[in-house]
Amino acid sequence: MQTNAINLKDRVAVVTGGAQGIGLEVGRRLLASGARLVIWDINPSVMEQARASLGEHDVHFEQADIADYASVQTAVAGTLRSAGSIDILINNAAVVGPNAALIDYPLDAWKQVIDIDVNGTFHCCRAVAPIMIGQNYGRIVNLASVAGKEGNPNAAAYSSAKAAVIAMTKSLGKELASYDIAVNCVTPAVARTPGAMEQSPEHIRYMLGKIPRGRFLELGEAAAMIAWLASEENSFTTGAVFDLSGGRATY
Repeated sequence: MQTNAINLKDRVAVVTGGAQGIGLEVGRRLLASGARLVIWDINPSVMEQARASLGEHDVHFEQADIADYASVQTAVAGTLRSAGSIDILINNAAVVGPNAALIDYPLDAWKQVIDIDVNGTFHCCRAVAPIMIGQNYGRIVNLASVAGKEGNPNAAAYSSAKAAVIAMTKSLGKELASYDIAVNCVTPAVARTPGAMEQSPEHIRYMLGKIPRGRFLELGEAAAMIAWLASEENSFTTGAVFDLSGGRATY
């Protein structure tokens, strides 16, 4: 796929859950656009694999559990020491949770999904937004999901969490609108990511069958939209939801 040039020269970009899946592909696109990349991830072994795959690129890594605010604060401090600022925040880290009817949904699994997907996104925004306010510049892109728009059956926790991310994006976008800070989210359909592929084959077929394009979202397609939203060129739109669902949901 041919890509358009996006100028992110010398912008410091943090990607949470950036060691694999969409997060890693977004990191590659940001690097190709000139950004200085910082990956936050909870899994040391996956981070080492990402480090090896990125080859000659100078990428900084911080181990972070976004469900724990103190861990996020530590990652912020490490990022500032190594890179000096945070201009771009891509809130990608999330878990999908098991496929089960709401009445049978495991209580601990519900809590984990909400803790990581909702509270984790909140923690990162809360910790990083003051830095962006202080420099009067920032771009935040939150990874929501088409499930947050439509509510997938047998995925109530994930659907609820991603609906919360959409609402959080709208609120924060309005709160920061007087600064040169844009806060937007994207709503991907199913892509071949490690988390998505852990779901039941029946649920994957259900999601794929709902996509008018008739195929999975490609990681590079997600990265292309996210990279533009993270750019200085995206200077007006904020608090918005950008569809990445292959036509499934466009409101």
